[in-house]
Amino acid sequence: MALSSIFCSTRLISTSLVTVNSASHTCYVPHKQRKSEFPLPAVASVPYQPINYDYLQEEFNGLGVTFEEAGGDSCMAKMELKNGSTATLLLPSGLITSYKAPMWHGGKVELLHTAVSEGEYGHAIIQGGVSLNFNFQTIHDDDGESWSPTNWVLHNIKGNAEESIQVELINRAAEDKIGLKYIVTLEEDVLSSELEISNPKSLPLQMIGSILSHLTVSTPEATYAIGLERSNYCIKPPFESGFVLSPPDSGQEEGDGKIWNSSPLKQLFPRWGANSQNSETEGSQGGIEEITGEEMESYKQLRDKLSLVYTNAPRSFTVIDRGRRNSVVIGRNGFEETYLYSPGSRVESYSKDAYICVGQAAVLQPIVLGPEEVWKGGQYLQNPNL
Repeated sequence: MALSSIFCSTRLISTSLVTVNSASHTCYVPHKQRKSEFPLPAVASVPYQPINYDYLQEEFNGLGVTFEEAGGDSCMAKMELKNGSTATLLLPSGLITSYKAPMWHGGKVELLHTAVSEGEYGHAIIQGGVSLNFNFQTIHDDDGESWSPTNWVLHNIKGNAEESIQVELINRAAEDKIGLKYIVTLEEDVLSSELEISNPKSLPLQMIGSILSHLTVSTPEATYAIGLERSNYCIKPPFESGFVLSPPDSGQEEGDGKIWNSSPLKQLFPRWGANSQNSETEGSQGGIEEITGEEMESYKQLRDKLSLVYTNAPRSFTVIDRGRRNSVVIGRNGFEETYLYSPGSRVESYSKDAYICVGQAAVLQPIVLGPEEVWKGGQYLQNPNL
């Protein structure tokens, strides 16, 4: 059973590759008061429509998705397949907080790393997982305002628990600017995140940012990236957004400052992320020397602290964790850049802070959509351990 829109009026995105056809409709769902267990994560900047959990359960019954309240107006959509693969999607942030995959030994392993902390005003802030971190701006527009999508609502669910489940989200804030759809698909051995963007305006549209995935590992010292040999890379400061994790001592170790702190990413991405949407651009890129090179290691150990953007990497590469005896294949489509971050091996790395970050990006070279063009791109995490 499918529902075209649950929470708001929106603009539909055409599946054509060259034109955009629009239609508007409105559907509101009455709200039933529920008791909040903990405060709403501080990840959005516009009011949310209330969520009717009983209606969602009834409407999408039998499709392999269940809904739970996560505090306030926040909702968890849990996807589960018969083979044991599960994924959890948090609304309205669009953050994927969990991907549990079946392993060769018969058990299941959590592949994503997330963390919950308390915000300045007592709000629960959830970071890590798989997140969208993008900044959009209309080119040649006198206003020149840039914005970042943060408020996602459920648009449709397709599939079944036997083979695959597809959850489609749309962005309320994008209604009058662009057509923006986020599609999360759980298959027996793959979790994919795909963006579909249409530009209805008469001016070109520029997109900068990335899809980032925090992978939980035993320790970066036991983790290796395979398949990046001969790729060109550029050293960049660690990506920043409301969802990106940073180790407690990030950028404070001796010798790191010139690399990690010389160019804050907000210089590249003003208003990028939920916690920095209203910030102004500070500084300039002028006079900052970029450090570039060619990857010479086919079996790259991630024990050292690094933050690299690869410009001609293969469409997929593999991350192997010897400590947990599992691996993940990271692939992309539409994007031309691959991001790799390791906080380095420290004492804390053997505890809850053990993770690395991978992503598909448009950082060095923005993606530009002409008038009435449609662009699709995304990332998949494949589990080869069945």
